[in-house]
Amino acid sequence: MNWRKIKLGDIADFSNGINFRKEAYGKGIKLIGVSNFENRFYPDYIELEEVREDIVRESDCLQTGDIVFVRSNGNKELVGRCMLVDNPTAKVTFSGFCIRARLKNIEEQNPMFWLYHFKNQSFRKAMSGTAIGANIQNLSQGRLAAYEAEVPNIDAQRRIADILSKYDELIKNNQMQIKLLEEAAQRLYKEWFVDLRFPGYEDCKVIDGIPKGWKIKRIKELGEIITGKTPSTIRSAYYGGNIPFIKIPDMHNVVYPLTTEVTLTEEGANTQKNKFIPKNSIMISCIATVGLVNISAEKCQTNQQINSIVLKQEKILYFVYSAMKQIDKLLDGIGSNGATMTNVNKKKFENIELLMPTDGLVYRYNKLCEPLFGKIYSLNKSILDAKKVRDMLLPRLMGGTLEV
Repeated sequence: MNWRKIKLGDIADFSNGINFRKEAYGKGIKLIGVSNFENRFYPDYIELEEVREDIVRESDCLQTGDIVFVRSNGNKELVGRCMLVDNPTAKVTFSGFCIRARLKNIEEQNPMFWLYHFKNQSFRKAMSGTAIGANIQNLSQGRLAAYEAEVPNIDAQRRIADILSKYDELIKNNQMQIKLLEEAAQRLYKEWFVDLRFPGYEDCKVIDGIPKGWKIKRIKELGEIITGKTPSTIRSAYYGGNIPFIKIPDMHNVVYPLTTEVTLTEEGANTQKNKFIPKNSIMISCIATVGLVNISAEKCQTNQQINSIVLKQEKILYFVYSAMKQIDKLLDGIGSNGATMTNVNKKKFENIELLMPTDGLVYRYNKLCEPLFGKIYSLNKSILDAKKVRDMLLPRLMGGTLEV
């Protein structure tokens, strides 16, 4: 395969995004911001905020083939992450904390290939200036333009992109199935426990809006509430083991967080033995990003931004999970620091009230949800396996050690 060294500045143009003022937000043009990246390959256009169309120049709009990077952020783990703009469903622009790279000739350079190239650890090593690819301190147009890499011809680029994208299509399809299964559980929850059209509702008396036999309970009555904690980060011996350590970035777009960015050793986790939570605990993010809800797949620990419910009865697991999915607005409302940095402490969280139906109705809901969540878990595993294979192939394909 014919590979040649290319300087990125010779094949791409760069542009910084716009720092929009508060009054700029409103119906109009979709906006990609730092919070939209996570570990995605493509933007989710539905979830993007919008800014008024009259203040965005046409030249600041993104087009298919553009690659958008996180330029700077307080969370250094995000800096250098990127997404590919592919067939946007509406006009879209990007914030001032981002950089756009636009290839000059997509007939000679394949955008998908370059997206995968930028996801490779070798790129992060080059941008961070370290041999281990540590967090990138900041990204600039100059650093990107000066970056050099050996890449194959356009035909090989397309073949490599095609191989890797097949795994991402599988991941995307599984994620869509998970979304549909979760929506089915939520629709049933709403029908039975919000709209009160549960089995036998025709013959059930409702007094002051509460069906007979139902009770209001505080969350702490359902089980033990554990607020996570972070072991000392200056002790390297505490990190890198086999115990999952769940943080908010691990909770996005999953029901079961089967993999975490950080893990703890036995030594590290045992410095806070009272912070272990068992399998099938319900984890809720309660600081900054509130209302993310996960189910633990194994014994683990979380950081201090997460409150977990260790249930007294697993027979109410899926009911409580679905109930927690409904209270993100409530969590935001009771936080101590307003809309931008909500902080729902343990005392506030454990005293949140839930309307609890009769045991028989809750158990019946749980039973109906078991196969749905069983399938969700299997799909989560399939996604994890696909990511492992893709990430194993990525450096070999980008390094030219695997022929295509």
